[in-house]
Amino acid sequence: MSEGPNTTHAALTTRFSKLVGVRLPVVQTGMGWVSGATLTAATANAGGLGILASATMTFDELDDAITRVAAATDAPFGVNLLPVQADLDKRLGLMEERGVAVASLSGPPSAKVVTRLNDAGIHTMVTVGARRHAEKMAGLGVACIIAQGGEGGGHTGAVPTSLLVPDVADAVGAGTTAGPTGDGVIVLGAGGYRDGRGLVAALAQGADGIAMGTRFLLTAESGVPDEIKAIYLKTPVTGTVRTTAIDGAPQRVIATDVIAALESGIAPVRVANALRNALKFRALTGTSMKDLITTGLAMRKNQDLTWAQLAMAANAPMLTKAAMVDGQAEVGILPTGQVVGVIDSLPRVAEVLGDIVTEAEATLERLAG
Repeated sequence: MSEGPNTTHAALTTRFSKLVGVRLPVVQTGMGWVSGATLTAATANAGGLGILASATMTFDELDDAITRVAAATDAPFGVNLLPVQADLDKRLGLMEERGVAVASLSGPPSAKVVTRLNDAGIHTMVTVGARRHAEKMAGLGVACIIAQGGEGGGHTGAVPTSLLVPDVADAVGAGTTAGPTGDGVIVLGAGGYRDGRGLVAALAQGADGIAMGTRFLLTAESGVPDEIKAIYLKTPVTGTVRTTAIDGAPQRVIATDVIAALESGIAPVRVANALRNALKFRALTGTSMKDLITTGLAMRKNQDLTWAQLAMAANAPMLTKAAMVDGQAEVGILPTGQVVGVIDSLPRVAEVLGDIVTEAEATLERLAG
């Protein structure tokens, strides 16, 4: 099933690739409505770590997706989860039963969840946007932290990747006593990466690899409609915006008329629309009204959201689905990193990772003189 490259340079075999059992220290992030079984399996077969995005799946859909990935590859892969999902315990049980290698969490998990995953031999991976958040996650015993800079797509922080990655590595990475084994948490850089030069830069800053979303979204195996991919390919580096108008939290997306309308809209109208979207999302994912309310209350408590922000948080899944699944850019949103402005092709995943290895090895040789 394997079709990707093997690295010959020792620097490209990192603590991350050894821990997870992948050939390359590259992660395909769990993008809602995008990271399905096909893309995840393609990444795994090409030597990286593919991650299924389960937050937008019903439990049965997740079960089916895991089955499809396992049938398509014998390489490790992961599943992305919302730490406040009402059926989180059930999903964790499925992952334990099926031998999923990595649990990627969109938001801070509880100490209980981290302990359960560690005990089950599932490596925990949490995305952060600030040093203090990395320190908190390291204190819980997570195995891997993705330090995502402000250039990253979707929900993202404000600190640039070039500052965040070395800061997080200094705080909790190799050479520190952080993490479950006391020899430092594995750190991955995210936000602005697309090639081998970026991988080498991340390694030089103390990271153990990189995570990419937009670069994998723009591949042949990505299920995003062709007309939507065409919009991405035409977007310049200056064509994105970081906005809180979608769900109350900073999120980087392509600057479109939809975003302009959201930002100029009256708050009560945005909240009312969000509530309608919450009911649509509930129907699509099979979530009961009780579970929807339970999840919402947990989000409000864990993320310190106001009631208005909580209502707006329902916007993102449905607005993203409109574009990424239904192909309706005129009513949906297009999450992306700024790196979109320097991507102009739709290669296969194996080509992306092959080019990364070739360029990274050439860069390392050049730097060695």
